[in-house]
Amino acid sequence: MDLFEEDVPGGGPDNAPEFSVSELSGAIKRVIEGEFSHVRIRGEIGRVSFPRSGHVYLDLKDDSAVISGVIWKGVAGRLETRPEEGLEVIAVGRITTFPGQSKYQLVIEDLKPAGMGALMAMLEKRKALLAAEGLFAPERKRPLPFLPEVIGVITSPSGAVIRDILHRLRDRFPRKVLIWPVAVQGKACAPEVTRAIEGFNRLQPGGALPRPDLLIVARGGGSIEDLWGFNEESVARAAAASAIPLISAVGHETDTTLIDFVSDRRAPTPTAAAELAVPVRAELMIWVNEQGGRLLRAETQAVQMRAQRLRDLGRALPRPQTLTERARQSLDIWGERLPRALTGLAQRSRVKLSEQAGSLRPGILTRRLSDDRRRFEALSGRLDPALRRMVSAKTEALGRRTDRLSVAPIQRELLRQSGDFQRELRKFAQVAEAGLRKRRDRLEALDRLRLSVGYEATLERGYAVVRDGEGRVLPRLSAACDAATLEIQFADGRLTVGAEAAAAKAAEAKPDTAPEAAETPAPKPVSRKKPSPPEQGSLF
Repeated sequence: MDLFEEDVPGGGPDNAPEFSVSELSGAIKRVIEGEFSHVRIRGEIGRVSFPRSGHVYLDLKDDSAVISGVIWKGVAGRLETRPEEGLEVIAVGRITTFPGQSKYQLVIEDLKPAGMGALMAMLEKRKALLAAEGLFAPERKRPLPFLPEVIGVITSPSGAVIRDILHRLRDRFPRKVLIWPVAVQGKACAPEVTRAIEGFNRLQPGGALPRPDLLIVARGGGSIEDLWGFNEESVARAAAASAIPLISAVGHETDTTLIDFVSDRRAPTPTAAAELAVPVRAELMIWVNEQGGRLLRAETQAVQMRAQRLRDLGRALPRPQTLTERARQSLDIWGERLPRALTGLAQRSRVKLSEQAGSLRPGILTRRLSDDRRRFEALSGRLDPALRRMVSAKTEALGRRTDRLSVAPIQRELLRQSGDFQRELRKFAQVAEAGLRKRRDRLEALDRLRLSVGYEATLERGYAVVRDGEGRVLPRLSAACDAATLEIQFADGRLTVGAEAAAAKAAEAKPDTAPEAAETPAPKPVSRKKPSPPEQGSLF
């Protein structure tokens, strides 16, 4: 009332002083902050939002009222308890107003769960959330390596836990150990453990710092508040996402945290984690020695059994000479038959070649080509009159039907038939040209074959062909003497001589005969002409 009324006679609402909205909001803010500068409120967290600014906005409620709250970015990063919907907490802060919306709110400076029940409720809620995502499923847990080369340990470097682990590893099977020091309780526990798990996984195999084959997250026993850092969601998700198999050894046998459910193996104590990590070296050596002895005995027994089996089979085998006698005899028989078989094969091939060469004489090929050419010319000469007669017949038939057809369809039909005729004529010309080209190629191939097997090539080596006046080949001297004239074919031409001169020369060639001197007729003129393709004859 002091803000709106003054002690003046007759004062009333009409005489109240005027305030701007900002002045009134500021006055209310000073009054509220002066009366409630430090309060502790117990309530359940309702709506929670985490905008990009880093501040946290939430509602605190009970059965009948709700109050808005805000946690500034600097304070939110220092809180041990992350605000979650449904969590019962005790908030410490101050009441202030927000003039922009004409409402009051609690600026929270500290936030803690309201007793053990609140912590357990929050733990059960996180456990249900992670279980729904399948992070506790047995099928996603990986087997531990049998004998890891490097073991990464995430724990406090100053406690007894690391000494117990190193001592147990040294007794069982010494291995390389990388220690990542972290805080195992308090506000720094969860972020440091999360960074340690992620840091080990980021190491590259074969790098300067070796990548562990197995991780151990260890801590000694304590209250639930001391172990709460291992119940944080960030730690559980980092352990679940680890590509390196992970053993959880947090607390004693009865202590259970979220990291125990998502890890690949849970150890009741840190010492038990070391026992799970490596086998006993002495037991391994005894087992290896036993296996080596069994292997040696098995190999010796196997060799002896196979040697005995080989001796038994060797006694049942025949002598080597007996195995090769039949093959040796067959080889002798076939060796004797081989020369005769080769001679007979050569003779049969020679006869077959002579038979085939007889059908390739130039005269026969020439006559066959001439017959084909005459037949083709006769057919080509008949084609044009036949086509003309067919066109004339079609034209007459078309003229007879002119009275029943209109001019336009007749013209289209004529054009169509003319086009068909031209196409057929072109097809015929193409077929005729292809046939002629095929026969020409065949004739050229036969002519090349004739030249390759003919006798003209033999004339180049000094041989000659002798014929009588009628063109018959004379293979014998007696036949040459009986001929009136002789025609001798050389490689570069032909020579026509009388039979008497040839006989006289033949008689002089015989030493034991002395023919009387006879008058030698004057030689006939020599006729030189290019050799024509004669029939196949004998060579001299």
